[in-house]
Order: sequence, then structure tokens, then C-alpha cells
Amino acid sequence: MTRRVVWVQVLIGWLPIWALFTALIMAAHDGDFVPAAHIAARMIVAGALLGILVHRLTERLAWPRPFRIAFIAIHIVAAGAFAGIWFILNSVIETIVRGTPVIVIGYGIVPFLVLGVWLYVMVAGVSYSAKAADRAALAEASAAKAQLAALRSQLNPHFLYNALHTVVQLIPREPKRAATAAEELAGLLRGTIDTDHDVAPLSEELAFVEKYLSIERIRFDDRLRVRVDASDAARSAMVPSFSVQTLVENAVRHGATPRVEPTDITIAASVAGKTIVITVSDSGVGGSGASSANGTGLKRLRERLAALYGGAATLVAGPAPAGGYSATLSLPLEQPD
Repeated sequence: MTRRVVWVQVLIGWLPIWALFTALIMAAHDGDFVPAAHIAARMIVAGALLGILVHRLTERLAWPRPFRIAFIAIHIVAAGAFAGIWFILNSVIETIVRGTPVIVIGYGIVPFLVLGVWLYVMVAGVSYSAKAADRAALAEASAAKAQLAALRSQLNPHFLYNALHTVVQLIPREPKRAATAAEELAGLLRGTIDTDHDVAPLSEELAFVEKYLSIERIRFDDRLRVRVDASDAARSAMVPSFSVQTLVENAVRHGATPRVEPTDITIAASVAGKTIVITVSDSGVGGSGASSANGTGLKRLRERLAALYGGAATLVAGPAPAGGYSATLSLPLEQPD
């Protein structure tokens, strides 16, 4: 399929040149369209075959930085050789087709050679432009990858610090439970170290969230109640790593921590068309948005969404109409390879 696409692109690129050659031949010989189109097609075939060699030359002769005169000199010689070989190849092809010796000169040998040089410049220019576009795309992808890695490295210590703070709070009051929490934290730390990818299936993200909540439940006991409602289609979809954990952590810190009463946290995920929608809501104090909407966790998550999806992903957070706080993450639906 890839080869077919490439050949279609090559054909589309040469079609305007074929139309130009057809018009020139009709004007030069006052001939009909069909014979002129056949001759022009043979000329294009000869130019396209030589264009492969030009493309190979551009691969070996990279665009210099800084620019060098030798670079121009090489291409001047190559352009002259291209024009001369194209002239000979066209004459050979016409000789074979017509069965009699033919020399193709069009309006004259000089204009014909100038046309060959123009073809060379066109092919070389397109090749160098394509390579420049590839380099730009690669540089952009590398920059985005570096940005994502930096954001992920900033996000991991963020929630690990909060989990460690939970363990520290338990040490003077309940040493045994603090030891249990420390073991849970060690497992959580191993998970963050092993996670070096930017996206993961929602099912894996929910499993990681459960490990995080197992630490928080040591501190909250029955005051922290979590419910997960995710469809099978949503569980298999790819989401940014640590994204759901960030929303859950936000609900725990700003919704459940200030309360003495039990706090319900609901994680809902569903697929709507080509979008996966994930909502984390809590029945907490309802003021978490005032202190965390621009906090480190949500801020880093928004930056990662922008790097991963551009404007195709959104994160909307704020007080829920029925009380508490809600954060809704909308992402383009992507399935694992």
C-alpha cells in the first residue's frame, strides 16, 4: 500500500510536466493531441527514470551548512550531464518506437538541453524540499518527546511526594500502618520507574490508581470511598500515563483531606463516537478548584495534553452543580496497536 501511494504521488507530480510537454510539441509541430501526448509521455518516462538518479544524488550530497560553492559546481555539472543523457535517451526511445533513426531536438538542441536542465533543477529542488520537511518533522517530534519526558519526570515526584507525606503522618500515630504504607509506596515507586511511555491503556492506568488509593486508604480508612464505572471499550482505549491518577489525587487532596465526613470519589469512563470521556468527581468540600485548578498536577497534565494531542484534548475542572468537585478529560479515541 505504501508503494502504491508513493507511485501515485510521483504520477501526480509529473502530470503537469506531461501536459506542458504535450502543448509544446503540438505548438512546435502543429500536430494533433494524441501523437503529441504519446511523445510527451515517452519524454516524461525518460526524465522520471533519470530523476531517480538525481534523487539518489541528493541523498548522498546533503544541503551544506554553511553553503559551499562546490555544492553548486557539482549540481551544475550534474545538470548538464542530466540534460545530455536525457537528450540521448529520448532519441534512443523514439528510434526504437518508430523503427528508424530519430534525433529529438524539439525547437533546437539548445532549448532542448535547457529544458533538461530545468527538469534537473525541478527534481533536485523537490528532493531537497522533501528532505527539509522530514528534518523539520523529526526535530518537532524530538522536541515534543523531550517535552513529554520532562513533564512526566515532573509529574512523578509530585504524587510520590504526597504519598510519602501520607506515610510520614502515620509514623508517630500508627507505626505498623506506616510500615505497611511504606511497602505500598515502594511498589508504587517501582511502577513509576518502569513507566517510561506517554500513553497506556486505561485499564493499566486504573490499576495504578488502585495502588495509589491503597496507600491513601490507610490514612482515611472508611472516610474514602471510591467507585469505578468504566466501560470495556473505554478500558481498552489509550490515555496519557498518570492522567487519571492526577485527577484522583486532586480529588483526594482537595476534596477528601479537609473533611471529617466520608468522601465519595467516582471515576467514570465511556466512549462517545471517536472520543473517550473520563470524569473524576468527588463529594468533598467543593473548593478544590479554587486551590488546584492552576496547581502543579493539573497544570502539568494540561501541558502534556497539548503536547500529545494539540487542541484535540480538553480538561475541564470546576465545582460540580450538586456539590463537590468534578474534572472531565476528553481525548481522541485511540486503541493500542
